[in-house]
Amino acid sequence: MRRPVALRISAASAAMALAAAVGVTLSMSEASAATGSATGYATQNGGTTGGAGGQTVRATTGTQIHAALCSRAASNTPITIEVEGTINHGNTTKVSGDSCNTAAGVIELKQISNVTLVGVGSGAVFDQLGIHIRESSNIIIQNVTVRNVKKSGSPTSNGGDAIGMESDVRNVWVDHATLLASGGESEGYDGLFDMKDNTQYVTLSYSILRNSGRGGLIGSSESDLSNGYVTFHHNRYENIDSRAPLLRGGTAHAYNNHYVSLNESGINSRAGAKAKVDNNYFEDSKDVLGTFYTDQRGYWQVSGNVFDNVTWSSPGTENYPAGPNPQSNTTVSIPYSYSLDAAACVPDVVSRTAGAGTGLKVSDGNCSAQTPTPTPTTPTTPPTTPTPDPTQPSGTNLSIGAGSDGSSKADGTSYGSVRDGDMSTYWSPSGSTGSVSIKWGSATAVSSVAIREAAGSTGVIGSWRLLNADTGAVLTTGSGAGVVTFPQTSLKKITFEITGATGTPKVAEFETYA
Repeated sequence: MRRPVALRISAASAAMALAAAVGVTLSMSEASAATGSATGYATQNGGTTGGAGGQTVRATTGTQIHAALCSRAASNTPITIEVEGTINHGNTTKVSGDSCNTAAGVIELKQISNVTLVGVGSGAVFDQLGIHIRESSNIIIQNVTVRNVKKSGSPTSNGGDAIGMESDVRNVWVDHATLLASGGESEGYDGLFDMKDNTQYVTLSYSILRNSGRGGLIGSSESDLSNGYVTFHHNRYENIDSRAPLLRGGTAHAYNNHYVSLNESGINSRAGAKAKVDNNYFEDSKDVLGTFYTDQRGYWQVSGNVFDNVTWSSPGTENYPAGPNPQSNTTVSIPYSYSLDAAACVPDVVSRTAGAGTGLKVSDGNCSAQTPTPTPTTPTTPPTTPTPDPTQPSGTNLSIGAGSDGSSKADGTSYGSVRDGDMSTYWSPSGSTGSVSIKWGSATAVSSVAIREAAGSTGVIGSWRLLNADTGAVLTTGSGAGVVTFPQTSLKKITFEITGATGTPKVAEFETYA
């Protein structure tokens, strides 16, 4: 009988595994700035571009990463941070600033947006130090190794998660990462890749998750069902006890992954969750798909998978394996395009593409590895130039003299404040999300709007939708305040709907232009 990871890894073998992982990372000299484009669910909800279009800085300590975030003009000013070297507790301190909210002992991506963190040069290793994403959006993490993050023992970081996301997180792409532990909960470790408390539109691609009791979860409890829309593709899960991943509610798409030595269970769909499981290769594992440890059932749609030496337990109370002959019990509609490698070649193509230090190679969709086109970046310089205010659209602000309403408003604020031409007054929703509208007595042609945040709240607005309130049609989506253009539309009412924020938004002006 296969023993759990916590019991099977001796101190010597763990050290060898870590040394090998570091060797791979440190031998990687060809990596440069962020490469390729987001895939999967991270392409939805306006897409995930990270720090594209912003300045690029280099960091060799955790403190320098925090300083780069804090030196931006605003919390949503795009930035790419190239990381080289070992980031640990000794070189990661809190840095303060208006555009950041950092903490010692963890890489804190909190209440920010439009950031890329990418390993370069000889490699980036986060040693016993987790990456925490909270109340943030449009984040890319690429080509990094995160190892041995603990929730108990010493030192501790990020609740024991290698990469953890929580509290209204939107649009995260983690790519070519190597996430490692050296045991399970009894050794002080938690999950390698966790999402909870309203985290959505995430993709994990071309990554390695290894030697952990828990691969990762989507939803922290059976009542935390606001998470989902997560894609896992071309990853290697190896020597994982369970949670590959654990999915509570929401929707996940797992394709072209290689699962090796899932010791107790694998994809655990429960509490009404739906998983689309395409062309994966499961090897030397147990109960790789089903609902486990609960009687709140989940669902799956399966096709093209290979089950190589997979064993299945018998169904019972709180144990509902999908095998030994997995069949679909739901259908899942996928909104993005993707190419499937044949499952038989997945072990080979994943071995040549997954993890940090592999040259950021990806599959060409036909079982061969290729290097994607680098994403253009600006020169590596300190981010000293503030981002200018949004460009003023030409013409007359049609909101002046119009009407306004909304879904909710905080005490002391007014819908009319967004159309009075006064930047010192503002509307806020009663929470972190809500909508405000401009309306006219007759159809009015509009092709651009300017959303301007009140002083002191710049960068708080995260994801949003702009709606034709006459028809309910979505005119456009995005993140962050500023000027938005779209095909000219004749309407009587236009609505700005905030769907994600890092605090309480304050919209000083909702300007409309023909």
